[in-house]
Amino acid sequence: MNENIIIDIARQTLWLIIKVSAPMLLTSLIVGLIVSVLQTITSIQEQTLTFVPKLIAIFLIIMLFGNWILTEVRDFAVELITNFGYYIQG
Repeated sequence: MNENIIIDIARQTLWLIIKVSAPMLLTSLIVGLIVSVLQTITSIQEQTLTFVPKLIAIFLIIMLFGNWILTEVRDFAVELITNFGYYIQG
């Protein structure tokens, strides 16, 4: 297996990680920002207050996008396994 194949697989893997984690990360960022603004407005300085809304929002996103995430990861794994012989010979 030459270096170009390894770099290409690593690039595809990193892109897949970014793509499937983006909905959860963006949701966490938005919910955290909203809760922080509300804490600032109400002068509540409780650091653990953001945990529960973020947790609930991420669970909802996983329920909405879970099928898509699993399909993307499965397709990538199938592609790697299918081309395994090529990777060894290359």
